[in-house]
This record gives sequence, C-alpha cells and structure tokens, in this order.
Amino acid sequence: MRFMTYGWAIVLLYHAPAGVGAEFFEPVQPPRAVQAIAHRGIWTAAPENSARAITMAAADSVEWVEIDIRLTRDGEHVLFHDANLDAKSNGTGPLKEKSLAELQALEFGSWFAPRFAKERILTLAEAFELARGRVNLYLDAKEIDPSKIVKEIADAKMTKQVVLYADVDVLDRVARASDHHVPLMAKWRPAMGQPASFAHKHGLAAVEIDPPNLSAAVCKAFHEAGVKVQAKALGKTYDQPAFWIHASTIRVDWIQTDEPIPLLMTIAQHGAGPRWPVAIAFHRGASRYAPENTLPAIELASRMGADYIEIDIRTTRDGQFVLMHDRRADRTTKLKGDVSLLSLTELRQSEPGSRFGKPFADARVPTLEEAAGSLGPKAHFYLDAKEIAPSALARFIKDYRLEERSVVYNSVDELRQLREILPSARVMPPLDRVEELDSLTTLAPYAVDASWSSLSADLIARCHERKIRVFSDSIGLHESIREYRQAIDWGIDVIQTDFPARLLRAIELHLADHP
Repeated sequence: MRFMTYGWAIVLLYHAPAGVGAEFFEPVQPPRAVQAIAHRGIWTAAPENSARAITMAAADSVEWVEIDIRLTRDGEHVLFHDANLDAKSNGTGPLKEKSLAELQALEFGSWFAPRFAKERILTLAEAFELARGRVNLYLDAKEIDPSKIVKEIADAKMTKQVVLYADVDVLDRVARASDHHVPLMAKWRPAMGQPASFAHKHGLAAVEIDPPNLSAAVCKAFHEAGVKVQAKALGKTYDQPAFWIHASTIRVDWIQTDEPIPLLMTIAQHGAGPRWPVAIAFHRGASRYAPENTLPAIELASRMGADYIEIDIRTTRDGQFVLMHDRRADRTTKLKGDVSLLSLTELRQSEPGSRFGKPFADARVPTLEEAAGSLGPKAHFYLDAKEIAPSALARFIKDYRLEERSVVYNSVDELRQLREILPSARVMPPLDRVEELDSLTTLAPYAVDASWSSLSADLIARCHERKIRVFSDSIGLHESIREYRQAIDWGIDVIQTDFPARLLRAIELHLADHP
C-alpha cells in the first residue's frame, strides 16, 4: 500500500563500494537496521557544513552526514550550501566568483555564534580527513567538476564512505569519469521506469523518492535490485516520530534528518519495548544540542524520549523562579552578577539562546512555570532545587500535578522540610557511600543520587532492597560507553548525561547482548 500522507521528498540508498549492489563502510557496529543521515551535520549546535557540525555527528554515532559541495572560481571543491556567501559568512556575492584563498580568509562561524569565530569554509579534502574511518558522507553536488571529484574521492580512499547525489546527467558524467567506481544517488519517480531498470541504467547505489511514491513494495523492488532505501525526512511535517517509525516499518535503510539524535532515540525505543534497560536523565535538558536550561533544551529532550529532564531552579531578586545552573548569570547570558540580585525582566533580556547559536536566538531564561508547559507527555522532571524555598517548590509540584512526574534533588535537611509540606513529593538526597543508607531511613527517599565513584552492584542491590531507586551522574570523567554499560549491568535505574547519543549506543550494545 502506498504511503500517501506525506507530500514531499524521500531518499533511497544502498550499502556498497560503487554502483548497484555497493557496500559502504559501517561506522557503527553492529550496524543499525535504520541509519541516520545528519543534514549538513549537527547544524543546530554548530554552523552547517562546518568541521564542528561533522565531528559532532561522528561523536554521536550518526552513520552519515549530508554535506553540500560547490566549486570555487579556481576550480576547488568546498563545503557550502547557499549559492551566495552573504547569509552564512562575512563574505558577499556568489561563492563561485571567489578563489579558495579568498573563501578560506572569511569568517564562517561568527554568523552562527561568537564561539565559532575560528571555523573556516572546508575543502572537500579537509572534510574527507575529518570523516575517514568515523562517519560516511552524502555529497550533495550543487556544483562540481566530475573528473576532479572522482580523483579527490579516489586519492582520499573514500570510495566506500561516500555517495554522490546529483541529477542523472551529472551522475552519468561522474560514472564515466570513475569507470563506475563512485557510488551514485539520484531521484526516482514512477514515470522514470521500473526500479531495477532505472538503477541499472545509471549505475546507481541509491535513489531519492518523494513520499507519495514510497511504499514497502517500492523499497522491496529497489532492495532486490541491490539498492538501499533512504527517506529524506526534512521539514516539520515529516521530521518527526510518526514518519520516522513509518519509514522504518516499510524497511527504508537510511533517513536524512535535521534531528538525527531524536530519530535514533525514537527508533531504538520503539523497537526495544519493555526491554529498555535504563532510564535516561538529560542534564539541563538536551544541553549538547540547545542552550541549557531553556525551553528549547527541554522540548528537544522530550522529543528525544527523555525519561527525566534535569533542570536547575533559582530565585530572582523579585521572587520569581527561573532556570539557571550557576549562581551567577555570566557564563550563559550577557549579564553579570548573581541571579538572586537580578530581576526576571533583566534576565529575560539576557539572550542565552544567541550565545549558544543562531537557531536559538529567541530563547530566553524561562520561569519554572514555563518549563512545566514544555515537559511533554512522557518525561519526568529532575528538579535540582538550588535556590527555592521548600514551600514554593511544594506549591509548584502540587499546582502542576507533578507528584508522580518529578523527583527533587537537594540536601537531606531541605528535603525533610519539603516532605513535611508535601508528603507525596518524590525526594532524592545525595549518597556518597553505601554506609550512609541507614541514616536515610526516616526520610524514606524515592531515590538517591549516588556519586558515580561509589556505584557498585552491592550499593544498587542494597538500595533496591529498601525500595530506593538509584540515579547517578556520569557527567565529566565517566561519560563513556564502557562505564555506562557497567552501571547498566549492575542494575542502575537512571543515568544522567550530557551525551544521550553515547548512552544510546551503550543501551543498543546491551540489548544486542541480551536479545
């Protein structure tokens, strides 16, 4: 049955060195059934097509990065999406009128955020160096020299790590220049003929298909022809869980997306069901991909399927409750000074989003009440009550009916006060040593926040005997797949992390070992 609901573009690809039946490098082992292509890299957290956007995707175990290739005036291939330089550099006019030297003298990152001022426009050769052995590259050939790009791919030994997308007339020239040794991808529509004949005619390793033409039958036909299927799920209508899951159920192989980590999380959780071995707490929201403790960070964490979203609460000079980790506003905003000495109005004008990156320029320091409205249907709050009176926190939890959708972290004394006001509050004190458990008996905590260095199978078992859940922060020196897996094997309940994609990889490996 055809999938008619989604009215735009999809992509189909295959694993291979070149042409029909090509085999591609697998950066993630064991390979996922559905792989992600990060559109222009992790472009919401770094300038698109930049070194940082590519390396972030590789570090997050994303299999593919889509990059845009253009020709300079002196015939060099560089990474840049737009035909003109004006919007995404401090240059002006058409890129093709500039030499490579002129382009590499430009500032390429400051338009996104000041912290990226050192980013420069990459050559294709530099992109190959970044990606080799780490992540595959989908080359969107905006403007290329077919013979030159074939030589660059061969010289860099990247034949198994790239697929080249263009119109079929350009691809036919590339095929001739490479003697069919470069994997190629083109758009396919039913009017272009049967899948097998179309793919063989142009020596394709991949095809792009618009959603109205996508179906399980079409995927099967291309698979039988030796061509894998990739869905190009860009745009708000399609780049969302319902479509990702649909695309996976009709057996597409890769999905191009602006949200690779939410996509991978969604598909992994959908497939794992009740076997999911640990809950994930997103530290300050999805703070790797959006400005920490802002509504976009909370909303993104929710879209990623977060079990808990950790936020930090402080009180302003005028008695408002806001999300801010540090005592001072200096690090994450344009203001200086203690949060407790600043008003909500002043904090509203501090622009934490623009300091992180242009996609979040409108993000502001949110109130606790605003955060509650962004939690989403599944996630729970992990409330780090840094500076808020227990009575005010109790009122917030009760007003927003969060008794069973939140856990409160604070000192034992503060948590006792909270429990006196709101006995149903789920409280979580710190735990540095297993010997401290007995002293927590009268508090009867919902959970403990165990220091990572104190974790052991014995500590977790003793907590579970007392019906106490175990949370721990892997943040800092312990954000490794090896340490995540050890804690999961011990039976930890919740891991708090800055790197949810890395923790996802540990979970996937655990599930592979425990089918």
